[in-house]
Amino acid sequence: MSARPTALAALQLGFALSPLGAAAAPKPNVLFIAIDDLNDYVGCMGGHPDAETPNIDRLAARGTLFANAHCQAPICGPSRASLMTGLLPSTSGIYGQISDGDIATASAATRRATALPDYLEAHGYRTSGCGKIYHRGDGAGTFDEFGHGTDFGPKPERRLNYDPAEHPDRSGTTQTDWGAYPESDAEMPDHRTADWVRRKILSLSAELASERKPFFLAAGLCRPHVPWHVPRAWYDRHPRTDIELPPYRADDWDDLPAISRRVNVAPMMPSMAWVEEHGHWPAILQAYLASTTFADHQVGRILEMLDASPFAENTYIILWSDHGYHLGEKGRFAKQSLWERSSRVPLIIAGPGLRGGQRCGAAVQLLDIYPTLIDLLGLTPNRQNEGRSLVPLLENPKARWPHVAITTYGRGNHALQSRRYRYIEYEDGEAELYDHREDPNEWDNLIGSAGSEKLVEKLRVHLPRHNAPNAKGSAHRFNEYFRETLK
Repeated sequence: MSARPTALAALQLGFALSPLGAAAAPKPNVLFIAIDDLNDYVGCMGGHPDAETPNIDRLAARGTLFANAHCQAPICGPSRASLMTGLLPSTSGIYGQISDGDIATASAATRRATALPDYLEAHGYRTSGCGKIYHRGDGAGTFDEFGHGTDFGPKPERRLNYDPAEHPDRSGTTQTDWGAYPESDAEMPDHRTADWVRRKILSLSAELASERKPFFLAAGLCRPHVPWHVPRAWYDRHPRTDIELPPYRADDWDDLPAISRRVNVAPMMPSMAWVEEHGHWPAILQAYLASTTFADHQVGRILEMLDASPFAENTYIILWSDHGYHLGEKGRFAKQSLWERSSRVPLIIAGPGLRGGQRCGAAVQLLDIYPTLIDLLGLTPNRQNEGRSLVPLLENPKARWPHVAITTYGRGNHALQSRRYRYIEYEDGEAELYDHREDPNEWDNLIGSAGSEKLVEKLRVHLPRHNAPNAKGSAHRFNEYFRETLK
């Protein structure tokens, strides 16, 4: 009796029997993988010693890891709207959460913009996606075909560890909770997203046989977004007693301007005082690391299918996260800040003709993905794009790159990231300055220190020249919220 074929061999057999056989698409394809709320707690980025992400690490070894990449907004909706339209928040006016369907009509700028899937369709691409790509999937209707949208998974009958209703000093709502739930991966929407994408890769060889079109295939994974509910097996991979706590200083906020305290607070989230009082810090880290390893496993399942397909040698892979996340750093358990922990994200690009095993320290941004893809695919540039093609850095990670990454949270509040420095300027002119070479934890605000004025002057030239009013349909009027609610 012959041995049972491996999973990979079975996949390859399925492709061999498809109408297209081993023929590759005439133009390069794109696999676009978005991961929600993933910071640098990734093996190849070295953000936490207990991170376990073998599949993302292998992808980084196949391509270029942009180790100093940043989002345009430290919250899901505006970050994704920026990437998909190619516009800065200060241009679109999308500073807060927004319905996918409202993006195209939110402002004059977004009415003129062409979403990335639409642009690719206009140049002959078949676009498909599943999961969290925009804030809620594809409510914008820009894909040819879309599976299920954003789904954070089944909920237990009651919260397992954190309920803001039980904290009278907290205000607002949050999905924040953690614990081993549900029982199996099959109950998790991210698992179903990976299943959908795997089936789509398998079927595309047949579907495109007559069309002869290249494809753009997007997979949006929700973990490690809260709630940090994943099956017990993923928690067991990260024993709580072995987890290392990140650096934290209790007096960290003492040198911050008043507006920074208002903008960067997240009143609905667990406070450091509560977390320390109840000893929850190791449990929160375990939950986030478990959720990240679970998401990495889904990435691996998708890549396994692509590698077994006829498209393996002719597909660019772009993996990114929409923003970072604080897990105790600077006394926060949240995103939604202008500090580096909320903006720094994994960004990996691999594919045909690109070198592997490269690491780039230049300050780049998610806004650069749209023009980079157009450049890699040899398409006509979209002049509305406000990002820059990263192809020069893919060719030479040490190439000159005189640009900064811009992160915006509320109108007129911006963070500028260079290779070494981070400058934050608020709507009232107050500011913060950090030297990441000497102070990677952003503990010491250098504003007013010797030599800071010249450095600030050099960085300020990169601030957006225009700050659009809040776009129609944006869920939060951030600046008013900062001024009034958080006094």
